[in-house]
Amino acid sequence: MDLGLEGKVALVTGAARPRGIGRAIALTLASEGADVACVDLRVEEAESAAEEIRGLGRRSIAVQVDQSDYSQVREGAAKVSEGLGPIDILVNSAGVNTVGLLNKAEVSAWDKTVDIDLSGPYYWTREVFGSMIKKRWGRIVTIASIAGVLGGAGQASYAASKGGLVSLMKTAALEGARYGITANAISPGIVDTDMFSDIREDMRERITKRVAMGRPGEAQDVADLAAFLASDRADYISGENILVDGGLQLFVL
Repeated sequence: MDLGLEGKVALVTGAARPRGIGRAIALTLASEGADVACVDLRVEEAESAAEEIRGLGRRSIAVQVDQSDYSQVREGAAKVSEGLGPIDILVNSAGVNTVGLLNKAEVSAWDKTVDIDLSGPYYWTREVFGSMIKKRWGRIVTIASIAGVLGGAGQASYAASKGGLVSLMKTAALEGARYGITANAISPGIVDTDMFSDIREDMRERITKRVAMGRPGEAQDVADLAAFLASDRADYISGENILVDGGLQLFVL
């Protein structure tokens, strides 16, 4: 797309899974010229992503972080800054999805999901915000979910966390606007990743029928938008939640 990301340093969380959205974003940012830190709990897979990025001629490191732990996030951000330079672009993509009805799911499952899916992106945003203010330039892109817009039966913790991310990005957009920082959320619908493949086949078919385009999306569909939002071409877009769902929400309304 020739987005002019040469010289920018990006930190992408959840960059390990080969078929994941985070990895697709990391590779797309690198193909556009950015140096990329691949952050994930699965450090061996993250290193594989970093090696692929280095093969594109960009600098890349893998950093292992449990983002539910603020001290690890702080240390991870410092490692990235030391290894690649000040962070220009933050992409919050790491997350988990626990399933359970409101009155039956374990409270511990709620705590785990909120800690990883909502608190983690807040910790990362908090850590990079100061340096972005100093540089008077920054891009924060956070992967939310259609569940954060529409809710989801059996997904109370996941939907609530993803809805919270949208509000977090709106707040970051307000606070960062005067410093040249933009913050946006992307809410994918059904995307053909490992998480979707783990669902029973009959359920996958039933969910896919609700998509206007009649098929799940690809990780690259999300990655292309994330790369655009990370560039100067999206300089006047901030505080938005953009749905990448193939028209899924149209069938619900």
